[in-house]
Amino acid sequence: MLLPLFAAIIIVACGKKEQVSMTAPTEGKTNKELLLEGDSTIYGLACEGCTDSVIVLLPSDGSDPVSYNIIDAFKNHKVLGKPKVGDWIGLVLNQETKGVADLVINLDELKGTWCYVVMPKLRDYDDLSPKTKALKQEMTDSLRETYMIPREYGFALKRHWTAQSIGYIQEKNSLEDESPVVYPKLLYYTEWHIWNGKLVMTSGDFKMDKDNNVSVTNMRLDTCDIVYLRDDSLVLGSEGITRSYYRLTSESKINKKAKEMAIKKARKALEETK
Repeated sequence: MLLPLFAAIIIVACGKKEQVSMTAPTEGKTNKELLLEGDSTIYGLACEGCTDSVIVLLPSDGSDPVSYNIIDAFKNHKVLGKPKVGDWIGLVLNQETKGVADLVINLDELKGTWCYVVMPKLRDYDDLSPKTKALKQEMTDSLRETYMIPREYGFALKRHWTAQSIGYIQEKNSLEDESPVVYPKLLYYTEWHIWNGKLVMTSGDFKMDKDNNVSVTNMRLDTCDIVYLRDDSLVLGSEGITRSYYRLTSESKINKKAKEMAIKKARKALEETK
């Protein structure tokens, strides 16, 4: 489903697991069949007449448009994104008052590539090889800067609930093991869903054997609240912990620098073996 070149870390703000059952997306299935079990979100298209107090929704089943009151949702900052005519949106309805939506998500605005910047940390001294221990002891400030290269991590949310990871820099394991710094652990995103107004990300551990065969193991679901969504900003949160993302719209200069550093380290290692 995904290019094996990519991977990404677990969203820290999404550590809470929800007990949901998932139907794996496959070709030939309808969008309705791809939804998570127990999801009460209402999906459809935004119609003409949407305001800050009313959402006019054309349901996915093709029935007539329905108007929902969103005054309280707007006041409570639960209108995520700005629905425009023709946008794919999701509503969570009030369980007590008919015709009232407690939450509105512009799913077309949520789709896209979202990133944040991470920095490596120096490895614990006990985890270093003798060669790297010597390097760390002699490391100057200028040498330290050559290793402290920022990277962009994140994910791309695509059509039909598919997701792709952002942030993997291809390096040989031996080189990475010899590095005095370590980046956060990478995971492999495969899917995304909405479940009762929350964002659910499916991820696993990416593995490639010596024959370049790819496998994804230890699959997991991570659930988080969409705290904020507007234009190029996204904030996800869980249990009071939040993480902010920015929308990536062009080729990343940050990861380009990281890749260049990886290439330099590979060339240096080859020279040392000659």
